[in-house]
Amino acid sequence: MTEEGIDRAVLIHPEPYGDDHRLALDCVARRPDLFKTTALLYPKDENAPVRLKRLVAENPGKLVAFRFHAHEGKRHYLDAFSYANVRKLWKTAGKLGLIIELHIGPDYAAQAMALVREFSDFTVLVDHMAEAKFATGPDYSDVINMAKCNNVYMKLSGLNHYAADGSFYESVAPFSRWVADAFGPDRMVWGSGSPNIVDTHLAHWSADERARVKGGNCRTSSVFRSCFPHYGAIATSIAPEPIAAAPIARFNVTDSFRMSHAMTTPKTMPSSLNGPT
Repeated sequence: MTEEGIDRAVLIHPEPYGDDHRLALDCVARRPDLFKTTALLYPKDENAPVRLKRLVAENPGKLVAFRFHAHEGKRHYLDAFSYANVRKLWKTAGKLGLIIELHIGPDYAAQAMALVREFSDFTVLVDHMAEAKFATGPDYSDVINMAKCNNVYMKLSGLNHYAADGSFYESVAPFSRWVADAFGPDRMVWGSGSPNIVDTHLAHWSADERARVKGGNCRTSSVFRSCFPHYGAIATSIAPEPIAAAPIARFNVTDSFRMSHAMTTPKTMPSSLNGPT
């Protein structure tokens, strides 16, 4: 975090831990001045909305987003966004003031749009460019259509999921630019690796516009700003690693963030660093 100029972070609750939030909450408890985290519960659990309310009530000020998983390889979380309990969880999370975080594949984008439109007052953040590796160009059109809704943000993250030329993944920059141009500089946030990725992939945007992606949008959006009211930019992804008796939590800050992963508030204004999700 120091090397990248990040002074605050949202730790994405790692998906492999399921609905056990103790690791991420322990990290926040150790350094509440630095971190907040996110929540994940199973939509197929009818008690999930009640459990989410309890989780937020028992951890005031620590949670900033609720994450839905739905893409190839993760279908055990939910089958469809049309299910009654998915809608109930979405509504519960939004009314609790949490960001709705979507770790979805393109084949779920059209389904999610129904809830995006129904609850247009809730801020929605799409993780990892909606896992583009699971779709063709035409299939991805449903994701691009999400840009029509002003409450939807896209996270420039997870590029390593479909590109191997790190650290900046220049090979997929044309794709990143296409997606970013659809959402615009006011609704993109950075979520993985070095902030130089933003400069590399969005070189056609002005320095001011790239600064918004690196954290300015998190600073100016009322929902994001409520996470860290006294700080500037937000980086949206760091996944915590298990720790023993350590004075401060350690993080796997590799090239795969998740706001779900974690949100951070950096001086250079990135919006996420990624760990395995």
